[in-house]
Amino acid sequence: MSDLVSDALLSAAEDYVRNELSGHDASHDFWHIARVRANARAIAAAEQLDSQSIKVIELAALLHDVKDWKYANSTNAQDQAVQAFLRDQGCGEELVSRLLSIVSAIGFKEELASSSGGAALSLEARVVQDADRLDAIGAIGIARCFTFGGAFKRVLYDPDVPPRLGLTKEQYMAGAEQATTINHFYEKLLKLKGLMKTEAGRRLAEQRHTFMEGYLDQFKAEW
Repeated sequence: MSDLVSDALLSAAEDYVRNELSGHDASHDFWHIARVRANARAIAAAEQLDSQSIKVIELAALLHDVKDWKYANSTNAQDQAVQAFLRDQGCGEELVSRLLSIVSAIGFKEELASSSGGAALSLEARVVQDADRLDAIGAIGIARCFTFGGAFKRVLYDPDVPPRLGLTKEQYMAGAEQATTINHFYEKLLKLKGLMKTEAGRRLAEQRHTFMEGYLDQFKAEW
C-alpha cells in the first residue's frame, strides 16, 4: 500500500511553506514551523501513532500557519490556500479533508469558540495543537511573543491596562489594539499548559510554563 503522505509531498510542502512565510517576522517564520514539526513528531511517537499518522501530522504541522488570519486579515484564506496546495499536488479528497480538519481546528481562537474543550478533536489534531502550543511557551515562546509584539507595534507593558481575561473568540480576534505584549502572557500563554490535549504535551509544558512565570516575576520586579 502506498503512503498516504509521501516524502515527495512533504518536500513540496516544505518548499511551499518556506516561500509562503518568507515575509513573516520571526515569530511565525519557517523556523517556527520546523520546531512545531519536531515537537509533533516527538508527541506522536510518545502517543504511539503509526507511521502513516505521523506523516499526516508532519504535513499538518508544515501547513498550519499558511495564510494565518493574523497576517492574511482573512478567516478563510488558510483553508483555501491549503486546499489549493494539496489539490495541486494531486492529493485525494480523503487527505484534503483530513488535513483541513486538523489545520482549521488547532488555533487558540477555536478553543475560545468551543464549548467542548477540544474533546471533538482527532488525536492527530491534538498532537499538532500541542506541538504548536509548546512553541508558544517557555524561552522560545517568550522570544516569539516579544517579536510579534514588536512587529505589530504593541505596547510593551502598561500597568494601568489589565489583561483581558475570559475573552471570547470575537474579542480575541478584534481586540488586538487593546493588547499589550505582557498582557498576552495572561490572556493566552499562561493558559496553554492547562489546555494541552496529550499526556506528552502536558509533561513537556510543565517546565516551560514555570520558566515563563519566573520571567514575568523578574520583568515586573525590574519595571
